[in-house]
Amino acid sequence: MPEEAVAEPPRTIEDLRALALSVGRDEAGFSLGSKAHDVFAKLVEAPEQSAVRTISELADQFGINPSTLTRLAKRLGFEGFSDFQAVFRKAIADDQQYFYSRQAGRLMTTPSAGGAEVEVFERLARETAANVDGFLGQLDDASLKGAIALLAGARRVRVHGVRQFHSLASFLTYCLGMVRSDVALLDAPRLGVAEALSQLEPGDVVIIASCAPYTRSVAEVGRVAAANGQSVIAITDSRSSPLVPPAEHAFFIPHASSFYSNSMGAYVVFCEALLNLVARELGDKALNSLAGRERLIAEMNIEIG
Repeated sequence: MPEEAVAEPPRTIEDLRALALSVGRDEAGFSLGSKAHDVFAKLVEAPEQSAVRTISELADQFGINPSTLTRLAKRLGFEGFSDFQAVFRKAIADDQQYFYSRQAGRLMTTPSAGGAEVEVFERLARETAANVDGFLGQLDDASLKGAIALLAGARRVRVHGVRQFHSLASFLTYCLGMVRSDVALLDAPRLGVAEALSQLEPGDVVIIASCAPYTRSVAEVGRVAAANGQSVIAITDSRSSPLVPPAEHAFFIPHASSFYSNSMGAYVVFCEALLNLVARELGDKALNSLAGRERLIAEMNIEIG
């Protein structure tokens, strides 16, 4: 790969995000080291922080030297870090777009008036709201439309996640299965992931989900599925995530919080909205599927839920 800087650096946050994806997929025409790419991805995922923090503060946050940020900026074609940071400052100039991020930040520095136990709930709620605001600022309309079309039109949909993301995969499988047929966890029959993948055909869809610290086997499922002709949709946290390269569409959901593990709240909100859009795309098919489910439940005298 050539080592010269990019001739024309991106001048919008959207273009920076697209470049971060291209670098991760080896489609940019130049390369960054894994650490530099990870830092680049994190900068574009939180423009409100990248815009206002000093180069020293950002370097401390990422555990690097300030000179590394300067080299990254120049590698991307900017005159220096200030020129690079100007893109982020322009992105947050619209107060309305980042209103909720600033509000969440203010709230989190304000002591709770309630007891210590209630404060734990309040803090997590504020952090989840900030994470939701974080993914809203990164949603790409074209990717959303593409993923919705795939989930509504594919013959089969399989969902894969492990550990915490197994619960998210189960939720997606259950709810998507309410409005269309042939949706399942990838290894639902307990035949093993490899066996389940071998039963899929080109054009089927595989959803993979994981965040840092990533489960490498989930990324490998995405790679194998893409090589086998399946369309892969990734739900993850960063453009430097190993789930991104094989994905036709990738969505980035922050998870920072005071919870002792990765916070799943924003992931659930994202999935609920995505499911609503798929149901709308399916239209009468979704309504008929839900009505048929209700009739069957009534006949069997089983409660919904």
